[in-house]
Amino acid sequence: MARIDDLRLMVKVAQMYYQGGLRQKDITERLHIHQSTVSRLLKRAEKEGIVRITVVAPPGLNPDLEADLEARYGLKQAIVVDSMDDEEQIARDLGAAAAAYVETTIGPNEVVGISCWSAALLAMVNAMTPTHRGRGTRVVQILGGVGDPRVERHATHVTRRLAQLLSGEAVLLPAPGVVGSPEAKQVLLRDPFVQAALSLFNSLTLALVGIGTVEPSRLLAASGNVFSSQELRILENYGAVGDICLRFFDCAGRPVITPLNDRVISIELEQLRRVPRVVGVAGGKRKLAAIRGALRGRWINVLITDAQTARALLAEENP
Repeated sequence: MARIDDLRLMVKVAQMYYQGGLRQKDITERLHIHQSTVSRLLKRAEKEGIVRITVVAPPGLNPDLEADLEARYGLKQAIVVDSMDDEEQIARDLGAAAAAYVETTIGPNEVVGISCWSAALLAMVNAMTPTHRGRGTRVVQILGGVGDPRVERHATHVTRRLAQLLSGEAVLLPAPGVVGSPEAKQVLLRDPFVQAALSLFNSLTLALVGIGTVEPSRLLAASGNVFSSQELRILENYGAVGDICLRFFDCAGRPVITPLNDRVISIELEQLRRVPRVVGVAGGKRKLAAIRGALRGRWINVLITDAQTARALLAEENP
């Protein structure tokens, strides 16, 4: 077949398929050619530029930022939301995006870990709608959920509400996130209810975590699960820029190991790394260094953040 005739057939097939909405089987019957020929011509039409596929994202979506973050930091998925430059609004917007992510990706009989002292994760459960997709799921606190009674209900609410929404079961970690001494921690670790939660850490299939700065958030500070100002300065002197579940890391993502670790009751970073899906939900200028450290350390493999933070993360020359 002459080149011009080959092109004529290619264009005809492409028009029928893309513009006419015909199936390959219909084109085969109408033009009396093999279906394999139709498939081959459609592939060539794309390769030779006769067919150009353009994805036009509606306003409010950021597919290019998401793809660039995934490529730059080796993420399984990035979700980038438009938001105002206001921490409370960012938390609400990130929470709504996290809710949609969980609703669409959760499966039955999963073991879901959640860091319960997070404003964004609180916003997530408040935005979620019930689903039976997660039937049989266990939702476990991966950071001690005991604190000041005035705010402890938030930590309990996040865990129990998520379990309820997923048609699952809540497993609380009935201990503070930070205790007064290593000895006090050892006593609490012998509690059977604490052990029941800790025993699930190595079985997690999904972890939903906030990413904190060295300076604690208002919710965490109000809970009492914090270190003293002097201890926070020690962490900064060791190079800490952020934490996940009060496990601190530096700007390169390396764990910051200090004696303070012996007073924390939460999942450890290396345990977290073994979880198939670790979703970090965080944004805002204040958390930029912490998010960057978490990405560099590969402590998360899914990131839900805001567009301004995403652009700042991509502006780094050496991620």
